[in-house]
Amino acid sequence: MDSEGSQETGEADGGEEDKNDVPEQEEATDTAEQTLGQEQADGADTSCDPSREVIEEFTDVKHESEFSLETNFMEEESGDCNADKRDSNSSQAFSEDPFKQHMDKELEEKEVEKMSTLPKTSSQSKWPRLGQLTFSSTLEKHKTLKADKEVDVKQLYLHKPLESTWPKVNKQYLSSMNKPSDPFFTPLQRELFCIMNTYRDLFYPERNALTNGEEIQHAYCLHALNHVLKANAQVLSNNAKRRDQKPGPDNDDYRDQGLTRPKVLMIVPFRECALRIVHIFISLLEVNEKRKIDVSNKKRFKGEFGFDPEEKPPNLKRPEDYEAVFAGNIDDHFRIGVAILQKSMRLYAPFYSSDIIIASPLGMRTIIGAEGEKKRDFDFLSSIEILIIDQADIYLMQNWEHVLHLMKHINLLPLEPHGVDFSRVRMLNLNNWSKYYRQTLLFSALQDPQINSIFNKHCFNYMGQVAVRNVPLSGSISHVVVQLPHVFRRLEAENITSVIETRFQFFINKVLPEYRDAIMSHTLIYVPSYFDYVRLRNYFKKEDLNFTHICEYTKKGGVCRARRFFLKGEKQFLLLTERFHFYKRYVIKGIRNLIFYELPTYSHFYSEICNMMKATDNGADATWTCTVLYSKYDAQKLAAVVGIDRTAQMLQSKKDVHLFVTGENE
Repeated sequence: MDSEGSQETGEADGGEEDKNDVPEQEEATDTAEQTLGQEQADGADTSCDPSREVIEEFTDVKHESEFSLETNFMEEESGDCNADKRDSNSSQAFSEDPFKQHMDKELEEKEVEKMSTLPKTSSQSKWPRLGQLTFSSTLEKHKTLKADKEVDVKQLYLHKPLESTWPKVNKQYLSSMNKPSDPFFTPLQRELFCIMNTYRDLFYPERNALTNGEEIQHAYCLHALNHVLKANAQVLSNNAKRRDQKPGPDNDDYRDQGLTRPKVLMIVPFRECALRIVHIFISLLEVNEKRKIDVSNKKRFKGEFGFDPEEKPPNLKRPEDYEAVFAGNIDDHFRIGVAILQKSMRLYAPFYSSDIIIASPLGMRTIIGAEGEKKRDFDFLSSIEILIIDQADIYLMQNWEHVLHLMKHINLLPLEPHGVDFSRVRMLNLNNWSKYYRQTLLFSALQDPQINSIFNKHCFNYMGQVAVRNVPLSGSISHVVVQLPHVFRRLEAENITSVIETRFQFFINKVLPEYRDAIMSHTLIYVPSYFDYVRLRNYFKKEDLNFTHICEYTKKGGVCRARRFFLKGEKQFLLLTERFHFYKRYVIKGIRNLIFYELPTYSHFYSEICNMMKATDNGADATWTCTVLYSKYDAQKLAAVVGIDRTAQMLQSKKDVHLFVTGENE
């Protein structure tokens, strides 16, 4: 389900109003197809309108030639800082540049065969800031990387002007540290960039919108821009060489580009994230106040991606992490092409004239289309060299299918030539090996099997992969402040596909009967999966249970009524979806009994929901309960709630019921 832009406007009758409502769907017949139809209907955005993009492509002739890689040449003062020197030095220094090393490596057939058939071998390493790392690769000769204590900026091979602009742009993160040992990077950035710059894939599951989100964003923007500037400088430099060479047979030395121009794809959840990325790019390209870069279509971009702070109601109180994630323009349907050439940047470049594409998963889904659709296009994804997926956990709350759909359409051979000069195309692209050269950078706030599967099943980089794999020691249960017995009940499922059915049967046969008694009123059932929610709701209706329900599609009036009925005890049960909690973060009052049908995706939601019990004053003799269902397939989520040591005990123990008590004794 795609996000609703949730800008609430105040409280009424125990519920809060919402400007952007998603209509509630037909209650009894929700299906996956309806859900997808709903998403595609939501939030149609004129800047994503294909017809508008076509108009842009044909009318913006001035910029088209200005930003064309084929017809421009390297300017004397810009370009690669040491390009001429390097050429005269028999390209020895060039060969040490990680960009050149990565893109110029010629894989052999047997190596490609090895990568597609053999399993990866892995090794562990511990780094000072990132912690436990797992390095994996199919080609054994790759050694485990060591963490750099200090960074020699010359060894980074930053393209001009990044060497001089980066310290200024990044200064805000260094100044907050006590004694920055490194004038360029924070310790986290240094270790992340050290991995990025070797062109290995990277999975970092500890991104936090409150603490390190922007710091990480700056580091990957530096890497992406560095890559694009080097790639374009190489093309422009070769243009000049070709212009000056004597007529004769074409030289294979000039193979310097892909089958299509876009090199970097950045997937972010909201327009605000795209706005920040473009601002970082601009500040990294501007050497000083006097030398501003020329940015075309800047006004339109600010209008469509900006946000008026006055639109936000002043009386909204939400947790800090919510404020950080949902800052600015939170529309989730967008895509924009960015072309960069020397001292200029072009926003809203047609995709086939873009170097970088910034998009949301939904923005990508609507242009890639589905089989059988007339209007669909994914050729522009054929030669992506760096894929950055930031805030991957949010896509679990939007629609994970869109991410999988994108991964299936990236680095495929294009169906049309799109005017490419085949004499300039790298052999790796012509061999259809671009997926083995693509670097994927994946950032998330949590470890999740679905996010892991992207990294394990859709990334084929010959350089190998690095995943940060730290285990939670304490877990979010330690943040529960109310006095509460937590009963964890293990269900036995034979395999991962049967766990959904096993959980449902376990719940209706063993858990629900204990709560049917009127004395167990005020029972909140927290349901992470929307499909489980629909199934439970239909079962509760069939059984004629006294319940109410709230999901991400419930209209504001329905939310107000449900909350009021539940608080007053007129309804015994309240079914609540995780996505509703993610997008709204309302405090549900009146909870006395709590059932986690499945462990929450975000571990801090566990303590947050438990602590809602104190929102209602039930007197000192209140007897509250909390029941949690889990299986061996929930190991990561369980560890995030109870800590790694308890998790090991709870999964291996012969007992299938475990009790924890939180809160201080009276």
